[in-house]
Amino acid sequence: MKRTLKAVLAVIALPLVIAGMLAATRPVAAASLTRVTGFGNNPTNLNMYLYVPDRVAARPALLVLVHYCTGTASAIFNGNGHDYVTAADRYGYIIVLPEATRSEKCFDVSTPAALRRDGGSDSTGIMSMVSYTRQRYNVDPARIVVSGISSGAMMTNVLAAEYPDVFAAGAAFSGVPAGCFATTNGSLWNSQCSGGTLIKTAQQWGDQARAMYPGYTGRYPRMQLWHGTTDTTLAYPDFGEEIKQWTNLHGLSQTPAFTDHPQSSWTRTRYGTTTTQATVEGISVSGVGHSLPLSGQISYAISFLGLDGTTPSPSPSVTPSPSATPTPSGEPDACRVGVTVNAWNTGLTDNLVITNTGSSPINGWSLAFTLPGGQTVTGGWNATYTPASGRITARNVTYNGSLAPGASTEIGFQATHTGDTGKPTAFTLNGAACTLS
Repeated sequence: MKRTLKAVLAVIALPLVIAGMLAATRPVAAASLTRVTGFGNNPTNLNMYLYVPDRVAARPALLVLVHYCTGTASAIFNGNGHDYVTAADRYGYIIVLPEATRSEKCFDVSTPAALRRDGGSDSTGIMSMVSYTRQRYNVDPARIVVSGISSGAMMTNVLAAEYPDVFAAGAAFSGVPAGCFATTNGSLWNSQCSGGTLIKTAQQWGDQARAMYPGYTGRYPRMQLWHGTTDTTLAYPDFGEEIKQWTNLHGLSQTPAFTDHPQSSWTRTRYGTTTTQATVEGISVSGVGHSLPLSGQISYAISFLGLDGTTPSPSPSVTPSPSATPTPSGEPDACRVGVTVNAWNTGLTDNLVITNTGSSPINGWSLAFTLPGGQTVTGGWNATYTPASGRITARNVTYNGSLAPGASTEIGFQATHTGDTGKPTAFTLNGAACTLS
């Protein structure tokens, strides 16, 4: 018998309500969950909540934490997402919590508007929340990540597919591939997908995600995927379909490069890189239904997402950074470039974070650097790149040419290589030498 949406939501909600009741006994941090209004374009009337810990890192990461159907921002904050909150107190990162306001409290990952970058549904409102937070806090653009549960896990996949140039990584607990829940009749529920019978090739899933941001040729976020083997709400085959999609987006084989069992009921597979921050990671939990995350699992997600990589400032600091107003160009006193390389077979991507560490604003920049021998640029994002090899010059595009003192921008490129996957060297910004961080 076909289940109604109401019945499905009841199944989803029960373990999460219990988790929220248990969380009520936890001590409350001095910092609190705060409602934000007027945060920008919000076509589906989402609510925005923000958690800024009492002590914020100098360059905080930003986590977008997305709740489940029937849930609220407060429920995931105080319930089975609370480990993210206690870690924010420890590591000084900021959390944005979107809240769905439609009656089912599910996020739209189904309509054509939802499955297109800047399409005008929930994902558009969530990205307004991200932009709002980035404008007011000194967020590290290389450490913006997303995580969610159930409906929030589905949104995690969608956001990572639609905004791969914004998110560095995602962690999805009990989700489905981006686009799997697509409908054409206005419904937000797709029974074929939820039942695990929507099976496609890795290429088809990858193409469906790429269609959400047409023309994009840059890198995609790293992705961690969790699923219980006895899940009957979002059936277990959806886990394998997610792995197909994200390995394809990264150009990887579906054969794991690494397999282990962190706990006796877990099977963890890694694809591409095999470290804690693997390119793609799947964790299958035997004998568990639609009740993830379980105790202790979020700590693995925190490490995968890189949220444990900083410590907060020694004294309380929660004052937003003022919005920068571009002024006439000036030569920078100094600059800093952070480089992250993700390599595979004969290809790689480089993600570069450029910071103006000088005292003068920059209006229009050129970043020059030297590629290792055998590397050739084949495409890039957030800058133009010439020539394709040797000494490269990356020039700003229309929307990121202004850098106030202390401000950063993120760019990147994809390249082929003949064996040397090292980082570029000898960076200069508008002719001034940069330090490499």
